[in-house]
Amino acid sequence: MLTAIIISALAMTAIVAVRYLITSGAFAWATKRVRPGLYDPLDGQIRKEIGWSLLSAAIYGVPAGIIAWGWQNRGWTQIYTDFADYPLWYLPLSLLIYLFLHDTWFYWTHRWMHQPKLFKMAHAVHHASRPPTAWAAMSFHPLEAITGAVVIPALVLLIPIHVAMLGLVLTVMTIMGVTNHMGWEMFPRFLVHSKLGKGLITASHHQRHHEAYTCNYGLYFRFWDKLCGTDAGISDALVR
Repeated sequence: MLTAIIISALAMTAIVAVRYLITSGAFAWATKRVRPGLYDPLDGQIRKEIGWSLLSAAIYGVPAGIIAWGWQNRGWTQIYTDFADYPLWYLPLSLLIYLFLHDTWFYWTHRWMHQPKLFKMAHAVHHASRPPTAWAAMSFHPLEAITGAVVIPALVLLIPIHVAMLGLVLTVMTIMGVTNHMGWEMFPRFLVHSKLGKGLITASHHQRHHEAYTCNYGLYFRFWDKLCGTDAGISDALVR
């Protein structure tokens, strides 16, 4: 059993690492095409971002591998594969529940990481990306990586979700994590300033966090930032 769990953890580590390299690599390539020269002075920083991110992938892979093994062999999780198990209306609802709870966990752990001692010990690794790039999405100190690695595994133990919706959660998590750190705004101005845009986090919103540090802590939504008075709007450097 232990050998099987280790193999599962290694497999999930490889999947997380490859997913990171492909997604961040694709958006870094797009940056070179759309914003030529933006990353040219940042080669040393990018190498560090990739190194920290691959270490984070190993940390993310351990709980993910344990959960994957438990799902396939012990029925530990609430992941289901038969669409008939729950009403079809529950599919989008489960997606929103997972994204909201993940965002909630991220907001409060992220604020916690900005406590002076924790920031200096761990979160400073992520903020060493000045400005952030498409490679910085998983550039975390191991302590911070652990806080991020446990949330989705914990949720699948508690809240039913179809495997396809879980895949969509992971896709949204990966893409938004990368695009929020690109250093330029990929969405058009009218969308960023729309009612929808003012409720979601994009690069122009998260860039302000990397500029000012004490605001804009969310991952997907601006709900907690607005509720708690930590929403400082968007970066003037990216979108006006």
